[in-house]
Amino acid sequence: MTTHSSSSIRVLCSRVSEHTGQAITVQGWVHAIRGMGGVAFVDVRDRSGIVQCVLEGQLAETPLSLESVVTVTGTAAASSKAPRGIEVHASGVTCISKVEAPLPFEINKKNISARLDTVLDHRVLSLRHPKVHATFRIQSALAGAFRDYLSSRQFTQIFTPKIVASGTEGGSNLFPVDYFEQKAYLAQSPQFYKQMMVGAGYERVYEIAPVYRAEEHNTSRHLNEYVSLDAEMGFIRSEEELMDLEQHLLAYMFERAAAECEAEFALLGVEVPVPDEIPRIPVAEAQQILQRKYGKTSPKGDLDPEGERLICQYAAEPNKPAFVFVTQYPREIRPMYAMPAPDNAALTASFDLLFNGLEITTGGQRIHDYEQLSESIRSRGLDPTHFAGYLDVFRYGMPPHGGFAIGLERLTSRLLGLPNVREAAAFPRDRTRLTP
Repeated sequence: MTTHSSSSIRVLCSRVSEHTGQAITVQGWVHAIRGMGGVAFVDVRDRSGIVQCVLEGQLAETPLSLESVVTVTGTAAASSKAPRGIEVHASGVTCISKVEAPLPFEINKKNISARLDTVLDHRVLSLRHPKVHATFRIQSALAGAFRDYLSSRQFTQIFTPKIVASGTEGGSNLFPVDYFEQKAYLAQSPQFYKQMMVGAGYERVYEIAPVYRAEEHNTSRHLNEYVSLDAEMGFIRSEEELMDLEQHLLAYMFERAAAECEAEFALLGVEVPVPDEIPRIPVAEAQQILQRKYGKTSPKGDLDPEGERLICQYAAEPNKPAFVFVTQYPREIRPMYAMPAPDNAALTASFDLLFNGLEITTGGQRIHDYEQLSESIRSRGLDPTHFAGYLDVFRYGMPPHGGFAIGLERLTSRLLGLPNVREAAAFPRDRTRLTP
C-alpha cells in the first residue's frame, strides 16, 4: 500500500470525470467491494457521490472492509463498463480508519432493510446511506432558501432564548429546566420574542431554531424537539398577507431546492411540486365538506389527522400538490395572542397550512392592542403579570402584525413522502429517545 503522491490532486467522487487522464486522489468510505480474477473493484463514497476504483495485482489483495475510510490514488479514466462511465485506476490505497465492529445493517443496498428503531439507534451509520444522505441535503437547501427569500425582502434574522420563564401559550406542555434558584422551561416557540422584535422596530423578522414540546405523543407525526422556521411581519392588513407570503415563500423554497438538489431528488424518485394558488377554506366549511363528501365527523372547531388527510385529498387538483390553507379557527382552540376575526369575534384571523395530508404550518394575525391582549390573557385564566416582559412592548406602541411557523421536519417528510417524521430528523427526540 502507498499513500497518495504529492503530484496528485484530491477531487470529489462526483468530479472525477473532469480529470480524465490526470493523477488524482479520492478519499471516502468503502461503499462496495467486488472481486474478479485478480482485480478488485472498490466503490468509494464521499459527500458528493460514488466512484469505482480499480485495484489490480498486489493492490487487489489490500485488506479492506465496507465503510472503512480510505485514500485511493490513481489515474482517472473513462470506461463504458464503469457504473458511471468513469473510474480510478489505483496506484495506491491507504486505509485511514478501519471498521472495528460488524455493521448492524447494510449501507450499500438500494434501501436500508432494518426497523426504524434500529436505524435510529445507529443514526450516524444510517446517515451515510445515499438516500438518507440525500434527505438532509434537501432539508439543508430548504432551510437555506427560507433564509435567503426572507432576507431578500428585508426580514432580519433573529436569535431568541431557548430557556424561558414561562410557556408561550400557557398550558402544561413544557420541559422544566433546573436554572439556578429559578424555575425555567425550554421554549415551546419563539412567538413572544419574534413579536417583541417586530415591536422593537425591526418590523420583519425570522428565525430558524429548535423548539420543544413536552407532548406525550408517540406517533409518526410528532417530535418533542423540532426545527421551526418562524417569520413575523409588522404593518399587515390581515392574515391574507401572511398566506400570500407563505405561498410565494414555499414556491421559492421548492424551486431552489429542486435546482440545488436535482441529483438527490432523482435518487429519491421525487418530483418537486411548486405551489401556485393554494385554496383557502374556513375550518367550518372544511368540516361540512368532510361530512358531506366522506361522512367524516370532525372534532369541535378543528380537524383530526384523518380530516387533514381527507381535506387535502378534496382540495388537490390533478397533477397538483395537495396544499390547502384551513382558516378561521375558533378562539377557544387558538392561543391567547390570536386576533379575533373582524366579522366574528368567536373566530380568529388564523390559519393552518396542510400539505399532503399533514399540518406543516400554523399562523395568523396577532392582537396588537395592550388592553385587548391583557384581557385575552385573563380570559384564559392566566395572570397578565406573569407575562410582563412580553406585554411591555405592547404598552409602548405595536403595529398590526402576524406570522407563521413551518415545521422543517414535517415539511421535509411531506415533500419526500417519508412515512414517519423521525426520518426527517437527523437525531430525533421523541417520547422515548434521547440518544444518539
